[in-house]
Amino acid sequence: MNFQQLRYARETVRQGLNLTVVAAKLFTSQPGISKQIKELESELGIQIFVRRGKRLVALTEPGQAALKIIDRILLETENLKAVAREFIAQDSGTLTIATTHTQARYSLPRVVTEFKRRYPKVHLALQQGNPIQIGEMVSAGSADIGIATEALNSFAQLLALPGYNWTHCVVVPHAHPLAGVPRLSLDLLARYPIVTYDLAFAGRSNIDAAFAAKRAAPSFPCPRRSAARSCRPIGERNRGPC
Repeated sequence: MNFQQLRYARETVRQGLNLTVVAAKLFTSQPGISKQIKELESELGIQIFVRRGKRLVALTEPGQAALKIIDRILLETENLKAVAREFIAQDSGTLTIATTHTQARYSLPRVVTEFKRRYPKVHLALQQGNPIQIGEMVSAGSADIGIATEALNSFAQLLALPGYNWTHCVVVPHAHPLAGVPRLSLDLLARYPIVTYDLAFAGRSNIDAAFAAKRAAPSFPCPRRSAARSCRPIGERNRGPC
């Protein structure tokens, strides 16, 4: 078994079992591809393709299972080559980071400064977005790394690594009724309008989940209305959605 045989088998499936197209794409001959596939089948002891005369017409059941493994093997081979290239040329090239405004503004400046000091020949590009957009950028390959507070672990094809922990707090004016409460509860907090994150940004999903678990219904000012109409005074009792 060799990588050439695996590539021939994978490309045959990708090209709809048309060996003429496969041969043209891989710059080889059709008989050579057929021979390599048959040798692979012989070594594995299974038939990967269903044949009708000299034509391949379908994948067999063991062939379907084998092709999934072949795809993984060749993908990891490509990843291995990419890692080698990165280490050989680690002091040049471009690194694109997708991140939120908060991370770019407050967390990354010192890191970027140190990175540029160590790797002056590497062009560092920052792309801004919300966590969902960041995950999509990395998945599509338009960014190498994504940095966000949450939501990246919802992308099964990405590896999300924790960086730090953070907590929520409530901020009110000194004269606000909640300022004198010794122990704040979600039920009490839900009585007042809350200015917080947009649904697309980090933190909001955790806030909604916490209130839902307590069966509390907070009021969030509507961002689509003007500031004069969207927000009631912070001390005013909740009288329904804005």
